[in-house]
Amino acid sequence: MIYDLLIVGGGINGCAIARDAAGRGLSVRLVEQNDLASGTSSASTKLIHGGLRYLELYEFRLVHEALAERELLLAAAPHIIWPLKFVLPHEKGLRPVWMLRLGLFLYDHLARRKRLEGSHMVSLKGNALGAPLRETYNVGFTYADCWVEDSRLVVLNALDAKERGATITVGARLTQAVRRDNLWIATLADGEEISARALVNAAGPWVSQVIEEALHVRSRKHVRLVKGSHLVTRQLYDGEHAYILQNPDGRIVFAIPYERAFTLIGTTDVVHDAAPGEVAISDAETDYLLDSVNHFLRAAVSRGDIVWSYAGLRPLYDDGSLKASVVTRDYAFDLDAPDDAAPALSIFGGKITTARRLAEHALDDLRAYLPAHGEPWTAGAVVPGGDMEFDAFLAGLKREKPFLENDVALRLARAYGTRVYRFLKDAASMADLGRDFGGGLTEAEIRYLVENEWARTADDVLWRRSKLGLHTSAAQQESLRKFIRA
Repeated sequence: MIYDLLIVGGGINGCAIARDAAGRGLSVRLVEQNDLASGTSSASTKLIHGGLRYLELYEFRLVHEALAERELLLAAAPHIIWPLKFVLPHEKGLRPVWMLRLGLFLYDHLARRKRLEGSHMVSLKGNALGAPLRETYNVGFTYADCWVEDSRLVVLNALDAKERGATITVGARLTQAVRRDNLWIATLADGEEISARALVNAAGPWVSQVIEEALHVRSRKHVRLVKGSHLVTRQLYDGEHAYILQNPDGRIVFAIPYERAFTLIGTTDVVHDAAPGEVAISDAETDYLLDSVNHFLRAAVSRGDIVWSYAGLRPLYDDGSLKASVVTRDYAFDLDAPDDAAPALSIFGGKITTARRLAEHALDDLRAYLPAHGEPWTAGAVVPGGDMEFDAFLAGLKREKPFLENDVALRLARAYGTRVYRFLKDAASMADLGRDFGGGLTEAEIRYLVENEWARTADDVLWRRSKLGLHTSAAQQESLRKFIRA
């Protein structure tokens, strides 16, 4: 078979392109060397946001596009994306009040806003929003962005692509690709050969490695790898709001309610000069994040409060900036298309928030090289499971499946939306769903993930299809590993 499009990389950019292309009638093959969202896309701060800080870098186009996408995504995936209120305490000696007012005014008005409330100046004295903060913080601002289950968004894009005809293969590493007879002939590590009319290199941190070692094409663009690390601690304060904390170095750190019982703190920006691969938070990064929250919060936070940490590499487009924190978060394409030869489009940078729009831009650039195909369609389409109003759906799920504990019902509704009935089916009790491995994770759900969502290991289930690794014991996790291996 000759595919119209071969996509290398199963992160958010690759899966968004696969979804869009398949929906336009193109034949698509996506290959991912590890698991879907196993790299950058599961190591984010879990936000759908315009990037308030990017206004200081004059990235108005990026902020406008991201703010517009925020509204579309909130409508498309109400189960895995929802509004989140942010509190920005004013720090004397840093950005003055007038600058914060101006930045938030622009943030409110750079794109149409229907679903989210605008910004407000608030007194933090005698206010629940200010209760966790030190007494020195008198005033602040509130504004709204969105939370996203990042790895779920990737998987649901891949699932939508598959249901529209795409072939998605995980554990498939590209080793070589050559041009022959106006096609790309790609070879995987297991020896399989794939023929395609066009190739998209959406390998994230590995984008330059794929260009140099697999495609052997020249590129004038380069990737800048920046490590971002996060801490997950015990719950540090009451409330469903998040804090955006200004640091003396000009950076910001978020403190965000996480998984019902924890607080997520991040992120850092550290240049990574080594080859792409697995990374972990350093002692210096841990100290930086703890120092940041301790500067603002009344109650001291120590290493003993940390329950988990994670780190990822952001494959930013290298715009020549000296500091990692000011490297552009915008994306860039490099199209290699010699006369009478199959094109290769390599993607540098990008954000979860703008991945849908990035996919449209990528297919626009490839239109001249592919068979006639449909027009852009994703702006008004929901992702799998998103065809509902969330609160009403959750209430209905609890009525129909009263045996589900509240936390389990909420988790399942958030993860799967209307697709949850595909494995709940006629179950009238938890026992009907098989063995419970903790956190309401049952045999029925695991089989669904293995058969439909490319899960192959316990870590795929515990850390990317869910975050149940935070809610299950070591013994429960080991039992899950044995079950999946069996």
